[in-house]
Amino acid sequence: MVASAAMVLSAWATPLMAQSGRKNRVTLNSVLRFDETTWARLVEKGPRPAAYIFTTTYCPSCPDAFEKVMAFVMQARRPVELVVVLMDVQGKAALEHASHYVGATRLYTFEGFESAIRQSVDPKWPNVTPYIVLLGRDGGIQRSIGVPEEAALKRWLP
Repeated sequence: MVASAAMVLSAWATPLMAQSGRKNRVTLNSVLRFDETTWARLVEKGPRPAAYIFTTTYCPSCPDAFEKVMAFVMQARRPVELVVVLMDVQGKAALEHASHYVGATRLYTFEGFESAIRQSVDPKWPNVTPYIVLLGRDGGIQRSIGVPEEAALKRWLP
């Protein structure tokens, strides 16, 4: 089930959305910069729990991976930050691709040298997308290429 970003962020509204069967869709209308310093700041002070889906505009499986993570979040009925990070387009041009990620709470784009930014997220990241990072309420970090396995999702949102 897909819900608007406002519903995903609202703890009391999420269960109501899931129960009512409504399919409100809101598309993002702003883009945030993601540079070499952003990841450390998000890990230290960002919202929890959160899912970061790193993607490119040419990734055919990325929208589906986003939908699967979002479906798990909706089934869990928990407020979660669902973030999409587009790696190959900058600024407002990213909004042309936002329709693939309806329900995301934030949209970032890489600003700077892509390889250095990826290294700041995970030095072992092999530049494959979708690359998904789950930040747990307790600060735990889980990483996966593609959709995380069910067990990982359940550890993230128990």
